[in-house]
Amino acid sequence: MPKIALIGAGSVVFTRKLCSDILLSPALQESTIALMDVDPGRLAQARDLVQALIAGRGLRARVEATTDRREAVRGADYAITTFLIGGDEAYTQDITIPQRYGVGQCVGDTLGPGGVFRALRTIPTLLDLCRDLDAVAPDALLLNYVNPMAANCWAVDRATGRPHVGLCHSVQGTSRMLARWIDVPYEEVVYRCAGINHQAHFLDFRRGDEDLYPRLRAAIAREEIRDQEPVRVELMEHFGYFVTESSGHASEYVPYFRKSARMVEENLVPRFKSERDAWFGNGRTGGCLGNKERRNRRYQEEVAALVAGDQPLPTTRSDEYGSYIIEAIETNRPARINGNVPNRGLIANLPEGCCVEVPCLVDGSGVQPTTVGALPPQLAALNRTNVNVQELIVEAALTGKREYVYHAVQLDPLTAAVCTLPQIHALVDDLLAAQAQWLRQFQPAAV
Repeated sequence: MPKIALIGAGSVVFTRKLCSDILLSPALQESTIALMDVDPGRLAQARDLVQALIAGRGLRARVEATTDRREAVRGADYAITTFLIGGDEAYTQDITIPQRYGVGQCVGDTLGPGGVFRALRTIPTLLDLCRDLDAVAPDALLLNYVNPMAANCWAVDRATGRPHVGLCHSVQGTSRMLARWIDVPYEEVVYRCAGINHQAHFLDFRRGDEDLYPRLRAAIAREEIRDQEPVRVELMEHFGYFVTESSGHASEYVPYFRKSARMVEENLVPRFKSERDAWFGNGRTGGCLGNKERRNRRYQEEVAALVAGDQPLPTTRSDEYGSYIIEAIETNRPARINGNVPNRGLIANLPEGCCVEVPCLVDGSGVQPTTVGALPPQLAALNRTNVNVQELIVEAALTGKREYVYHAVQLDPLTAAVCTLPQIHALVDDLLAAQAQWLRQFQPAAV
């Protein structure tokens, strides 16, 4: 049975869900799950959680735990990444330092100064992991959940060429939401979705031969629907297609919604009325960061209850793709996912080699992306405003040249809508100084 290594097992978001999903697949119930985290306390909690899942379901799976990354992946068939370099300290800086310059990020993990610096902290560790895999698990498939997805995966491909796929849940969650809005059973919906991570679009959304977009257009005219996703509804009205990532995130990737603190508080925040966006602070600057302590506390409580047997174990698998990919490869029973992969002619009007999110077939042969062709030109143009930033992030991370960091933030759509070039230069200087301990690629070489 496979060995599955989870790097960053202390993750609040993913460990419980991914490990539960894996252990609910009959084909994977004798797997070895190797957990790795740099925080011994979080690691112990993750180990106790997985052991409770194994014992509570009477399975023959095994769980291992270590703070040694190379040992965790030794002999692994799959390596899943869910870590955050710099932790809460760095993430706080990602939000608060740009805020001093008027750049108000709601989540700050994909684009903007926060996404740029999260990538610069993350990519060296991802490349170290790839070198570990080359040494002790050469055939392992890397399943990356770490944001910013596109920049991270692009760097992995360019620097290492290792087999990998980047995974997100925005396509699954959005498609279910759209089916609810138009009152069509989800199992009857067929869709085709492509673009880049957090900014892919539903190119087709139908039931049999019926195009469901007319129903969707009627739905978004209703106030109660618009209030759930105000940014995404407005983007669809002006670009013609529905985008995958929630309104709080989506507002950060374009220059239209967050030009000033007053604009956010008076015109944007009051429009956010969905449960998901309430969890991320209703679009407020730093909304995700502000709720982080509450999310951590709830996670700790829920895990403690599961370990103690005071809360029932999950009985169904989530929409996360991870377990379905592993199951499909191990059993050769095909699965369909939307994965983040290198653009090798998959989307004709996006740059070759960039990271794109496209439908993929998974079976015993691995992850096989499908060719989409050309996106509608306005969607490709919108994607390219983000891909430009991602390309410069990768250049900065792989070359260690600081000028590319400045260029990346200068070309960020939100930052450029708010700041002058000298202000952007000062903002980047502040972040480089504050995060020097995590940005080893920019440090002078030892003499």
